[in-house]
Amino acid sequence: MTERNLAGKTILMSGGSRGIGLAIALKAAADGANIALLAKTDTPHPKLEGTIHTAAEQIRAAGGRVLPIVGDVRNDDDVTEAVLKAQGEFGGIDIVVNNASVIDLSRSLDLAAKKYDLMQDVNVRGTFMLSRTAVPILREAGNPHILSLSPPLNITPKWLGAHTGYTLAKFGMTMATLGLAAEFASDGIAANTLWPRTTIATAAVQNLLGGDQVMAASRTPAIYADAAYAVLTRDSRENTGNTYIVEDVLEEEGVTDFSGYAAVPGTPDDRLFPDIFLG
Repeated sequence: MTERNLAGKTILMSGGSRGIGLAIALKAAADGANIALLAKTDTPHPKLEGTIHTAAEQIRAAGGRVLPIVGDVRNDDDVTEAVLKAQGEFGGIDIVVNNASVIDLSRSLDLAAKKYDLMQDVNVRGTFMLSRTAVPILREAGNPHILSLSPPLNITPKWLGAHTGYTLAKFGMTMATLGLAAEFASDGIAANTLWPRTTIATAAVQNLLGGDQVMAASRTPAIYADAAYAVLTRDSRENTGNTYIVEDVLEEEGVTDFSGYAAVPGTPDDRLFPDIFLG
C-alpha cells in the first residue's frame, strides 16, 4: 500500500505563483515535499497578486523545500531546463502538476488570433511538453503522477459553443493527459485531470468571470488543494486515466461537509456559482 503523504516527494508545477497552484504547493509543503515551480511572474504584476519569489517564501514557511525557476512553459528550452534543474536539485521528480493556464471566454468572432494561439500554446502544448519531458524521470519514481487542472470532456453544444477557443484549449489539456495515461500506464505513471464543481475564488474569477459577486459565491482554493492531495497520494497504478471532479474525490475520501470551503462563511451550497464545463 502506497504511503499516503507527500513527504520527500518532488513536485514540478507549471505556474503556481498564486491561486490554486500555490494552494496545492502549500498543501504538499506541509508534508515536507519538494516543490519546483516553473513560472513567468518574476516581478509584481499590476493586476495579479504574488510572484514566483513570494510563492517560494510561502512554501518554505509551510515546511517545504522549493526551487523557483523563472521561465515560460511555451519555451522548450525552459521546459527542459526546469525538468533537469528539478532532478538535479531534488534527485528526481515524482509528480508533474499542469497548473499554468490561460483563459479568454470571448466568442469566436471576438477572440484575437494571438489570444487563441496563447491558450493553445500554454494550455495544450505546455501540458503535453512539460509532462512528456518529465516522463523518463517519472518512470524512476515510486508512485509517479501527472495531474492537469482541466475539465472532463463534455462535448455538448452548450459548452462547445459557449467559448469555442477556450473550450478547445481546456479540452486539449484533458485529451493530452488522457493520452499520456493510456500510453504510459504500463510504466505505472498515473495521469489524471481535476476540475471543481463550483467556481474557485481566484484572480481569474475576480477579473474574468464576474468580479466580487461571483467571488462571494465561490469556494476557496483549499478545496482544490485537498482534492489534488488525495489524488496525488493514491496508488498510481490503480488510479489513472480519470477526469476527476474535486467534490467527488473528497466524498470518496470521506468528506461530507464542504461548508468550511466557502469563500464567504455561511454561504449555502445552493447559492454557490457552478463552474463551467459541468452540467
